Amino acid sequence: MMRYQTIFFTFLLFLSSCSMIDEDQSDCEVSAPAEVNYDMQLVTNMTTEIQTQLSAQTTFTLAESLRSHLSEIFSDYAHDVDLSFYDTVDDSVRLQHDRHIMDANQASYTLNLPMRQYMHLAVANIVENDLVGMANDEYCHPSKLQQVARDTIESHGTGIFTARLPMNVLEGVDQTFEVHLFMANCAACLVIDPQGNDASGVKVFSTGFATGFNICDSAFVYPQQSPIVRATALTRQNDSDEVGFCSVTFPSPEPKEQKSGRTRTVIETEEPFIVEPGEESLWEFRVYVPQPDGRVTETILGIREPLRAGQLKIIKVRLRADGSVDPETPEVGASVTLDWKPGGELNPGV
Repeated sequence: MMRYQTIFFTFLLFLSSCSMIDEDQSDCEVSAPAEVNYDMQLVTNMTTEIQTQLSAQTTFTLAESLRSHLSEIFSDYAHDVDLSFYDTVDDSVRLQHDRHIMDANQASYTLNLPMRQYMHLAVANIVENDLVGMANDEYCHPSKLQQVARDTIESHGTGIFTARLPMNVLEGVDQTFEVHLFMANCAACLVIDPQGNDASGVKVFSTGFATGFNICDSAFVYPQQSPIVRATALTRQNDSDEVGFCSVTFPSPEPKEQKSGRTRTVIETEEPFIVEPGEESLWEFRVYVPQPDGRVTETILGIREPLRAGQLKIIKVRLRADGSVDPETPEVGASVTLDWKPGGELNPGV
């Protein structure tokens, strides 16, 4: 049901040696090498979702296009890793910061860490993500992943992984630490059956997602007004083929009646992507279809099931002659404006 893939990064931590030239050595503390195993886990339903939702012969091309489009997102390959080691007292200032371009499934680094207690935060695959970066990371608790602040944005360009682990580096003790990195973003795909109607000018956006992630607390940050995410049109061979639009974002909120306090990245159940729909819409697809007379039809699709970290969600709809789209499942609501006028919040012609 889920796919587990791992990358193992082994980091050997050694205590920095004290200077031996005319210095007081009374405070010099030396620790034995400490092995830290970085286990980058990809927990996703992508394969199952595509096989279940796009299994018909008519959707074979679309399924292959979606797999190719998401190959750099739902991947166990780490291009880069950002490692921070923080003090655990006072203001939890960062004591050591290491960045590495890995471009491999396995890597070993030797770091020099003085003996003490640390809170260790790790982030993978942010160097090539133009929309998400580190913010306030000089201190542990304010450290976060922050999405760029714009009204309309593109999709995330990489799958982002994070981890956090308390570490007590001891003197003279052989130690092994296990650090598990989990995915922090996700993807949604809208599949439109044209039913003989012209879908060549359709534009799709999504909205309702988090804009930041507090790394130490493993909690997402939701703004009052979520940005609009421009979904990418997938490759289409024929005009009669189904049309796919995909966006990669941070997760949606959880249903209010099912919340346990926060949306987490660490998946602790065997079926992390199965959930009962909430009572209210949690996130949206917005579909804009131009008509021959120059009008534009807008359909807002409200989805009552959450979109979680590591998840791919496929929503299937049918295109009608008036430009509206009709969802195939009752968990998705639809609001239609037949003569939609662009406003300041969104201009699909851009």
